[in-house]
Amino acid sequence: MTNHPHHPAHPEPAHGIPVSPLLTCHPAKQQLYGADTYYQESYEQLLGLTDDVPGFAHRHAALLLKPDAVVARRLEAAVEWLTERHFRIVGAAVTRLTRTMIRSLWYFQWNLATPHRRRLAALFLEDADALVLVVRADRPLDVPACVELTRLKGPTDPDARVPGQLRHLLGRYSYLLNLVHTPDEPADLLRELAVHFDDAGRARLFRSALADADHTGHALELADRLYAATKPRDLDFEPAVERLRQALSRRLGPGTAADPRQLLEWAWNHGSDVDPWDTVIVGSKVLPMRRPGRAPVLDGADVETWRRHLTALRVTANRTRTEHEPNAN
Repeated sequence: MTNHPHHPAHPEPAHGIPVSPLLTCHPAKQQLYGADTYYQESYEQLLGLTDDVPGFAHRHAALLLKPDAVVARRLEAAVEWLTERHFRIVGAAVTRLTRTMIRSLWYFQWNLATPHRRRLAALFLEDADALVLVVRADRPLDVPACVELTRLKGPTDPDARVPGQLRHLLGRYSYLLNLVHTPDEPADLLRELAVHFDDAGRARLFRSALADADHTGHALELADRLYAATKPRDLDFEPAVERLRQALSRRLGPGTAADPRQLLEWAWNHGSDVDPWDTVIVGSKVLPMRRPGRAPVLDGADVETWRRHLTALRVTANRTRTEHEPNAN
């Protein structure tokens, strides 16, 4: 468990509530989240349940298993991976990633998305429900649990993933079909739980996490329910291209639009009814997903950045205490 340094009280921001530097490394995130409705709702609700909101947010993380993980039947593998990495599931709930929710979750990073990515995301994220797992590390950490879980999860780029990472284990399909998401920092954990769930849903998860009981069995029960409500899908690229080509063969004729991107763009331009999952599988491989030269409005912070950040907070706290100690003379 991270030891939290004392930090001085911060004045009330003009447009929101204070966001402790224990919850994010980024001053800009402190300002923006303090004025963000989702963050305010989650923080204020949790404050009614515990007097140590930073401690709660440091000890816990969340794993979103997206619809692609559901149809690929990879939920149990993710649960097993968490157990092997000593993350205990202390809360689980189903969520539906609507168009509005997608934009709310990635509001400060969605500026990077191309029109192609936005169009493809709309095809699959609303096709099936998703699973949110709230987890707690059952081993000592020197950084917040969110930060450590994000490190272990692996990057968005499938070519950059390595064995042992969750995204490597679950399947290296494409930039968009990455199966899982984690909040980057403690502040993101609070905000994202408010995006997913209303007051009652958050209360159940917060109380479940504070009770610190193992909810692995409940998570697996929810996984079974999600499987029962959806058909399994093969997310591999080449079979999806072939299925797409066969679906369009009557209109295109043999040998026409052999290039996967041309095939997909022809289907869109002519309003052809093609399978949404095959469209996403192919499109996320052959179409640009990220606008070059753009940076996200807000980003996460890696393990080393957080270690330096916590060290700086401890130094500042120790200096403040020393300055206020009575003179021994």
